[in-house]
This record gives sequence, C-alpha cells and structure tokens, in this order.
Amino acid sequence: MDEQDPVTPGGLRLAPQCLSWKFSKSGGPGGQHVNTTESRVELRCDLPAAGLPEYLTTRLTMALGEDVRVTCSTSRSQLKNRGEALERLARTLDEAARPPRTRRASRIPRGINERRLETKRLTAGRKANRSWKPED
Repeated sequence: MDEQDPVTPGGLRLAPQCLSWKFSKSGGPGGQHVNTTESRVELRCDLPAAGLPEYLTTRLTMALGEDVRVTCSTSRSQLKNRGEALERLARTLDEAARPPRTRRASRIPRGINERRLETKRLTAGRKANRSWKPED
C-alpha cells in the first residue's frame, strides 16, 4: 500500500490526511538496539476525515468509534512495523465495512414439531392424573 493513496484490499480509499503516525521505543528482546530506535508504530485513523461515503462512515463509526488506533511492535524495523500497521488497519476497516448478513427465516421441521407436541400431550395427561378429583 502506498502512504500517499492508501487503499484497503476491500477497495476503501482513505484520504491521506486522516492517518497520523506516532513512533516510540519498543519493549522486548533486542539488546541495545531496542534502547536506541523508535521501532514501535501507532497508526491512528480519523474516520470522519477519511473521505468515505456517509453510509460507510456511519457503519464504521458504529462498529469501531471515530478514532481507530492500531499499534505494531512485532519487528525490530520501523519500516516493517509501518507496513504491518497499515495492513492491520486495512483488515480492520474491511471487516467492519462488510454489511451484516441478513437472517433468512427458517422453519422447524414437521417431525420435530410433532414430537414436541406429543411430549406436551403426554406430560399434560400425566399431570392431570396427579390431581385429586372428588367423586360425585
């Protein structure tokens, strides 16, 4: 993905000004190299400023909030972490942009319904025999 014109695999085209980068020192193994380089990457995306259609901005904001933040510190290289952060953001946005699946109405199979009703009849009959009935 190019930083000047970020496009997700799902086809969402983000305005470059909606992305902001922040770098810091990463923890974990790496010896003295970790103490001197700022390889941890935090990528923020301001969804209202992303230049997406209104319906998509609303869907993404409802799912993720207005400010989406992704961090990456898996590699010792800041460049690799930047690429990984962009991929994570793209995956997150694509998953949230996918419309929810519509539920298709289904029917209960006839055999299951008949067994349920037969069980109810048997239980009702059993309980009816338990009650005391005065004789005339």
